[in-house]
Parts: sequence; C-alpha cells; structure tokens
Amino acid sequence: MSSPRSVLALLFLINLLNYADRQVLYSLFPLIQGEMGVNDFALGRLGSAFMLVYMCAAPVVAHWARRGRRKDWIAGGLAFWSLATLFSGLSRSYAQLFAARSLMGVGESGYGAVSPAFVAEHFPKERRGGALAFFSMAIPVGSALGYMLGGWAGERWGWRSAFFFAGAPGFVLAWLAFHLKEPPSEGPAEDDTTLRWSSYLAIYRVRSYVASTLAMALMTFSLGGLAVWMPTFLNRFWGMGPQQAGLWFGGLTVAAGVLGSSLGGWLGDKLLKFTGKSYFLVSGLGLILAVPFGLWGLHAADLKTALGALFVAETLAFLNMGPLNGVIAWVTAAPLRTMAFAANIFVIHALGDAVSPAVIGFFSDRFGLKASLSWTMLFLGLAGAFCLWGARFVEVESSAAEKAAPKGRMA
Repeated sequence: MSSPRSVLALLFLINLLNYADRQVLYSLFPLIQGEMGVNDFALGRLGSAFMLVYMCAAPVVAHWARRGRRKDWIAGGLAFWSLATLFSGLSRSYAQLFAARSLMGVGESGYGAVSPAFVAEHFPKERRGGALAFFSMAIPVGSALGYMLGGWAGERWGWRSAFFFAGAPGFVLAWLAFHLKEPPSEGPAEDDTTLRWSSYLAIYRVRSYVASTLAMALMTFSLGGLAVWMPTFLNRFWGMGPQQAGLWFGGLTVAAGVLGSSLGGWLGDKLLKFTGKSYFLVSGLGLILAVPFGLWGLHAADLKTALGALFVAETLAFLNMGPLNGVIAWVTAAPLRTMAFAANIFVIHALGDAVSPAVIGFFSDRFGLKASLSWTMLFLGLAGAFCLWGARFVEVESSAAEKAAPKGRMA
C-alpha cells in the first residue's frame, strides 16, 4: 500500500476510529452518572485523563519514532488504544474506567504524533491543504459515529457494550497499517547528532508555527469542551435520551465537519494561488464568525433554531482543520516535521481539551452547564485573532523552510 491516495484512505479510516473511540464515552455520561453517582466534575475528569496522558506521551513517541519506521508506531498505537477501549467496557468502578481512558492516551499518542506528517509527506506542497483537510474530516465524522454508537448501544445493552463495538475494528486496521510504506525522504536522515530534544525549542522560533499552534489550542479548548458536554446539554435542556442526543449532535457534527473541512481545504488551496496567507485567513475568519452563532445556539428559545445555529458555528470552526495543519507542514523543515506535529499535539491539548472538560464540569456544578459552555465559545474568537497575527509571517517562514529542503526533493 504505497500510492498517496491509498495511504490517505487508510489513515482517514484510522483517524475515523480514533475519534469514534474517544467520543463514544460522552453520549454515555447520563448512564454512567446514574450508575456510579458521580458529579459533573468527575465526568469531566474522564475526558481530561485521556488528554493529559495523550499530550505528554506524544513528544516522547515522536522522538523515538523518527529513528525507525513510523508505520510501526501507527499500527502499534492503534492496537494498544483498541485494547484499552475494550478494557473500558470491562470497568466495574470509576477508578477502573479512569485508568482505561488514561491508557487509551498512550496508544493514541503513537498514532497522533506521527500520522499528520506521514500523510503530508505523501503529497506535494500545493496539495497538502486538501489532503490534510480530507484527513482531518475524520475528526467530525468519527466523533459523530462515536456519539451515535454510544447512545444506540448504551440504551439497548448498557454503556459498557458501546466500548466493545468501538474497540474491535482497530485490530483489523492495525494489521493493514503494518503494510504501509514510508513516504519519500525530503531530507537527510534524522540522528542524534543533528536532532535532539532541544529541537523542540527551535520549532517555537517559527512565529507562524506558534500562531497556528496557539490558535488550535484555543479552538480545542472550546470545541473539545463542547464535544464532551453537548450530548449532556441536549439531555438536560431539551429532554433527549442518550440515543436521541447522540443522533442529533452526531448528525449535526458530521454534516458541519464534512462541509467545513472540505470547504476550508478547498478555499485554502484555491486562495494560495493569490496569497501565501490564505490558510491563516480562511481559518481566522471562520473562527471569529463562529462565536456569535455558537452563543446563539446555546441560548436559542427553540430546538430548531438552536441546532441550526450550532450547525453554522461548527461549520465555520471546522474551516481551519486542513489549513492550520497545512501551515505546520509548510513552515517546518522536513527533518523537524514529525517532532513539530508532536509538539503541536502537546500544546493544543495541554492548553485545550486536556483541561476544558473538567473545567466546564467544575463550573457546571456551581453555575449550570449552559453558563459554563457559553464562556468557552469566546475562545474561538481569540483563536481567530492568532490566525490573523500568524498571517504576517507565514510567507517568509514557508520560503525559509522550503530553501532548507535539499534540491530535487519534494517540499
């Protein structure tokens, strides 16, 4: 399996399962809360536990993955997190479920730290925005599948059954991933004489990389928190059961994600012919415009208006999924690219959804879930501002990264 399209297709499917396995938990919150008697803060910590482990493991994995075959890390990580997902279904206490979710973060770090660069390096520069947009489209689609699967299985056979359905396909995809081929080399091999842990610090001297990473972190704080709590919001404020809430929010998310991700990748690549700032401009404007629609959706007086406004907000927010990853691939020299994506993972989750589920749950216990979700929407506007700031530097820094690539290599 070596053609760019076949590699992209398989990595898309794995990314799909990646987000389905993450999100399947969240439509099960009312069922878990009813059985275990825990508060919102405890439920939020289940989401944060996964992200804390995931973000800490990603840079370590990237450091070691650059020495060997990255496909082995992809396949091995997938098999490990699938096993942890099955263990979630075997949990008989809150502590056991917390531990299983934490172990999922170890497995998913092996995939998340490696896969974006693995995909990007199979495509030339002018096609990376579209390729990464398609790859990123698995985020909303996989999330929707997780919500739907969790609500459907949870209402019929109990919340534990949903984890068995979610974990099983991973072993088949892991076998296929072991047969991937590495992308063409873009530069000299990475070794300990040229690339050390200090290389992470060098990445943060690239201002457009910093802008992209901070924008993604703020977006992840907001959208990551909404992803965890919206099924519960629909349950509490609109009287939906777990299955209905999963279907509605899952359907809304997949439609908005497919439309937003594909439109963002297409617009970014099209406008790139006119300005090198296009990836940042498309992302920034979408994030800023998402704020009023998101607040409208949370405070609407009827369900139809609420879902419509949330759909528009998600579509606008998802415009950045391909472009901002494209910026990272564009402004980072080839030998640093895997580590750049790993460092990005660490920051966006450390400042984003590693903390937001628990923070939202904490304030929900005190001020109510609607108020707690509302203020997180404002982070989308700040994320958009960072994109507009990064647009000032991206053209110069992408040229520098391209010049650093050996002649005759794909940049």
